[in-house]
Amino acid sequence: MDTQTSATGAETVSDTTGAPPFESWGRYPSYDATIVPLSWQGDFPKVIDGVPAGGALAVGMGRSYGDVCLLKDGTLLQTTGMNRLLAFDAATGLLTAEAGITLAQILDFCVPRGFFLPVTPGTKYVTLGGAIANDIHGKNHHHAGTFGNHVTQFELVRSDGSRRLCTPTENPDFFAATIGGMGLTGVIRWAQVRMKPIVSRKIDYEGIQFHGIDEFLALTEASKDIEYTVSWVDCTSTGKNFARGIFMQGDHSRIPAPLTKSPEPKLVFPMELPGFALNGFTVGTFNTLFFHKQIKKRATALQDYEPFFYPLDAVLKWNKMYGKDGLLQFQYAIPWEHAREGTEAILQAVAKSGLASFLAVLKAFGDVPSPGAMSFPKPGITLALDFPIKEGKTFELFDRLAQMTMEFGGRLYPAKDARMTPEQFRAFYPQWERFARFKDPALTSGFWERVVGTGAGL
Repeated sequence: MDTQTSATGAETVSDTTGAPPFESWGRYPSYDATIVPLSWQGDFPKVIDGVPAGGALAVGMGRSYGDVCLLKDGTLLQTTGMNRLLAFDAATGLLTAEAGITLAQILDFCVPRGFFLPVTPGTKYVTLGGAIANDIHGKNHHHAGTFGNHVTQFELVRSDGSRRLCTPTENPDFFAATIGGMGLTGVIRWAQVRMKPIVSRKIDYEGIQFHGIDEFLALTEASKDIEYTVSWVDCTSTGKNFARGIFMQGDHSRIPAPLTKSPEPKLVFPMELPGFALNGFTVGTFNTLFFHKQIKKRATALQDYEPFFYPLDAVLKWNKMYGKDGLLQFQYAIPWEHAREGTEAILQAVAKSGLASFLAVLKAFGDVPSPGAMSFPKPGITLALDFPIKEGKTFELFDRLAQMTMEFGGRLYPAKDARMTPEQFRAFYPQWERFARFKDPALTSGFWERVVGTGAGL
């Protein structure tokens, strides 16, 4: 089966001249680069003929927040034209597609046929190749692990023209290096992933108010048999309201109901907000209203999967609300040994900073090991925060939080990062030297140049 569908949810650069610059979702940093669209599986490696070694990077929808999808003065190979569905087996749930297809396009095909993504992040506007390269995780990590746990095989093309079929048993080193490998081992032409059967679009949802990390941890333990769990946490309040939040959990409904495609989003964030719009007062007010919108301590509902998994996808280009200077996202994973004290200390530092995170997501990672050599999740607590960039404040806070993360034995997520230092990267990912042996010499990124160096590979 062969389908061709245009990507949605982000601006796509379609030519190499006169086009807007390719941006990450955080819109920081901003680099000039040559954009080369890939439309056919055979386009790579010939499109990088004449490109200097270490001068190219494959990119998708640009939903990474920092510079892992950017390359200063380099060549970006945009894969969103390679978005064809190649095969689907309804008996096994195995789907094969080109790497540039988005999760949104996969859902449009699979949901009406009774299947769902085995793991999904908070946006469906990422490509299949990007999901593998960043080994994305979701609300069901404690049950299903990362996206890479459900990838059965893919074809990797190197810049020398060689092609490798990668599976857990065939070219297993390249399989492990590519999952979570930030797009640096080669270009994925196609991939196969095992989808999850469902009988309804609905989620049996429950939201539970909590106060403090201890209550969050108790709810996490009590909900370990529920497939999806995640929490919103108020990182602006102090005193008796410190670390209050809403614990959100759910399972796919087992009551059969119509399985239809989702409608296309119609709302577009209309403008860049001025820098002063998101501040401690406005975000604190929002957080108070959000916490109290749930009148009872516990609330249940039969909810469509779209608002449960993808609430922000309902408004395209919502990153503009952070203003023209963009935003930084900070996400750590701290192991259980220091998870409680580390999370409390970091939330206290954020509250004292006067900088407010509009979106703060708290989640427990499970112990399902990822097949990826450089994958981010580890058993413990993960917290994701985002802040508008404010001169003289945001960078300093992020540098302090990153250092605290290292002291608590945690690590940061490269897909969300724009500030990690070489020292921190080596501490977070001591396996990087082994990974570098599998890096394609023609490929690099702004992130890799920042934390390792030009052309680094062994």
